[in-house]
Amino acid sequence: MLENSEKVLRISSMREHVSPQEWQARVDLAAGYRLVALYDMADMGANHISLRVPGEEDSFLINPYGLMYDEITASSLIKIDIEGNVIGKPDYGDFDYGINRAGFVIHGAIHKAREDAHCVLHTHTWPGMAVSALKEGLLPLAQTSMRFAKVAYHDYNGVVLDMSEQERLVRDLGEHTSMILRNHGLLTCGPTVGEAFNTMHRLELSCKTQIAALSCGREINPVPQDVVEKTYVNYLPGTRRRFGVQEWPAMLRKLDRIDPSFRS
Repeated sequence: MLENSEKVLRISSMREHVSPQEWQARVDLAAGYRLVALYDMADMGANHISLRVPGEEDSFLINPYGLMYDEITASSLIKIDIEGNVIGKPDYGDFDYGINRAGFVIHGAIHKAREDAHCVLHTHTWPGMAVSALKEGLLPLAQTSMRFAKVAYHDYNGVVLDMSEQERLVRDLGEHTSMILRNHGLLTCGPTVGEAFNTMHRLELSCKTQIAALSCGREINPVPQDVVEKTYVNYLPGTRRRFGVQEWPAMLRKLDRIDPSFRS
């Protein structure tokens, strides 16, 4: 049986080696990873959440490939540029963790093209993958789903390893903050980790709602298109406050109550 000390990956703190602004970004991003795990949206270590480093337009933070989301800490994150070159990372000890190529192909493209997309979040959840495989995509079946009445779509072209895929990803995302990668999964972005997480949480909930409703085998109650449009407009950033910002301090407090090690 492993001793408690052997169950946790020991990484020296990066706090004294980065700027205060980067350290805060690291804490927020680590919190994002813990929250995705907490809300059961992780695919072991196969997906990514990235965050642009404040004051460094061409660099962003991303997870080391091989760590689980629930063990990500501020110090364990790797800093790379938009071409995937490692700029900085901690000493991981016996195993020298690197990055997943698909992570910087997808995330680097969006960070480079969208000035507002400081955080990019991508998942492979079963509800997201299921809806991504449906020809009709996401349906406006409930109020939450209507927030995504004009969600972006990107057709599947194989595992995202080819840099040529970047142009198509950026084109299909356009100015949206959420996109369904057909036959693949979900993607959201935003100015902060809290905003990208909020969008993903609601998009995931919309996919679960659709699967649950269609699984009942009963007639669906349709919402008139003009009502869908009106509801969609009510969810737009210019209509109401930014999603996820007000809730973020509470989300951090929630993590602190559960396990504050994400801050280390």
